[in-house]
Formats: sequence, structure tokens, C-alpha cells
Amino acid sequence: MSGMEEMLTQRAIAALAHWDLPEQVPELIKYRENAVFKVRLAWGDPAALRLHRPAYHSQAALASELAFMANLRDRGLAVPQPIPAANGALLVAFGDGPYYADLIGWIDGEPLGETGVPLVQEGRDLQAIFRSIGRELALLHGAADAFRQPVGFERPAWDADGLLGETPFWGRFWDCAVLSDEDRTYLTALRATLIARLAAIAPALDYGLIHADIVRENIFVRKGAVAFIDFDDCGFGFRLFDLATALLRNRREPSYPALREALLEGYAAIRPQAEADFTHLPLFLLLRGLTYIGWAAARPDLADNAARLKRYVADVRSLAADMEV
Repeated sequence: MSGMEEMLTQRAIAALAHWDLPEQVPELIKYRENAVFKVRLAWGDPAALRLHRPAYHSQAALASELAFMANLRDRGLAVPQPIPAANGALLVAFGDGPYYADLIGWIDGEPLGETGVPLVQEGRDLQAIFRSIGRELALLHGAADAFRQPVGFERPAWDADGLLGETPFWGRFWDCAVLSDEDRTYLTALRATLIARLAAIAPALDYGLIHADIVRENIFVRKGAVAFIDFDDCGFGFRLFDLATALLRNRREPSYPALREALLEGYAAIRPQAEADFTHLPLFLLLRGLTYIGWAAARPDLADNAARLKRYVADVRSLAADMEV
């Protein structure tokens, strides 16, 4: 066990003291924005303990994420169930950080896929799965519209300012020291063009609470049904942003046109009023692509950071060319 893993495990053990669970050593299964551990509940079922990345979200924002997830679960959505601590709180503070942790129910199934790896097709009806993804997204957005936000509800926004303003939530994609002068000049000009384009259509677009990170790894599939995990970045945004996120990393799939149509069909079957927005999906694929540049540029310690940025910029140039921007 590495020093980092040992430190996180000890922190997880300290967090678990806030729940009435059997003595155990949590198993680290993911370490990205959060450290996620697999643990066992008193009756033997698995659950996920999340140690939140310090200073990424405020205490109020973390509590708001859990309140939103709990409400979605109450409305029948296939999302993780927040599990209260012994004192009834969904979020606990502990240690000298303070650090924040929560415990959520386990979601059965397998991730839809892995970024950069072709989707497994054998034994799966991918069009049916993507239709289910569209349907579940539409149900999520409908439930979000019905959600009564508690006092103090706080989540980030992927509005025009959050995507293209001076300080986008995921970073100044056009102003990264690690980019070449040519790329910075290109992205600066592209940003100016997109600010005008988005401003022209934004008032008419469907907007509200969204998941914001419906990538392959966050879509779990079991017997054809889908469930969404990892609401760490949920917030306010254009609903097209969720649809674009679900599609962006699948553009290289041979069956992408059919998968795209299946997802949009599933969504429109629940929210037919959204069809008018679909014409703007290419713009949101491009906007989503830009967020990856800002995200990677803010994390220069990533081992493959240079290769990531090169790939992300190439993707943005390709998406912009498709739109003739």
C-alpha cells in the first residue's frame, strides 16, 4: 500500500466512526476528485464511502448534492441512496481539515465503458442502452424541475458565465500556460465567437439542475437498465450540456449516428418539448469539449497531462470545424 493510499485509508477509517458499521478496513476503489472506498454495511451489503476533495466544494454545496440525490431516489430514479450517519446527518465533518465524508448505497452493474476504449458490443444492444440513457436523463431533468430546493441550497452553474466567462468553473481553457501560443490564440478567438452564439440562444434553452458529468464511467448498466452515479459536479446548467456529455466520448464509435439518435429518441419520448433544442447539440458538444481543456490545464501533475491536452485541443478543433466555426 502506497503512502498516499495508507493516509487516505486511515482517514476513511476515521470517517466511518460516524456510522454504526462493523469494524473494517475500507477498500480504495477510486481516487480522482474524491477518494471512494468500498465498505460493508451492518447487514453485509456494500456501500461507497466518499472522502471529498478538500476545497473543491463548500460544506453547503456538498450537503446540497446529497439532498438532491436523496430527492431523486425518493422519486424513483436509479441513483445512489445517501445513508445517514448515526446522528442523522447525510454529510459528516471530521479531522483537522475539516474533511467531509458521506456514505451512499452501492449501485449494481458495470460501467457503460471506459474513456478511450471502444464500447463492448458483444452481448449488448447498445442502441437500446443509449435509448435508456436518454430516457433516464429526461426523467432526471423532470424530477429536478419538481425538486424543492432547501434553504441554503448551493451548487455550481454551467450557465454562459460558468462555461465561457472570465473564470469558468472548470478553468480558463483559452489561457493555459501549458498551451502553445497558436492554441491560445485560436481558443481566445473561438471563445469570443461562442460567447455571442450562446448569448443569442440561451434565453430559449431548457435550463435547470443537471448531473453535469454523464460520462461512460458514471453510467452503470445492469440487464439493459441504466443508473447514474457520481453527482459530485451536479449543478445548474443547460439540459443540452448533459446530453452532450453523454455523447461526446462516443463520437468515434462506428455506430455513433445510431447511438446518438437512440439517446435523443429516448429523451424526447419523456420530454418532447426538448426536441426544438436538439438543433443546438453541436454547439454543446463543442462547449463540453472546451471544459476538458480547462480541467486538464488546472492539473499539471497528471502523468499524461501533455498528451491529454493535445488530444483535447484536437477534439475541439474537430468539433469547431464540424460547426464551421
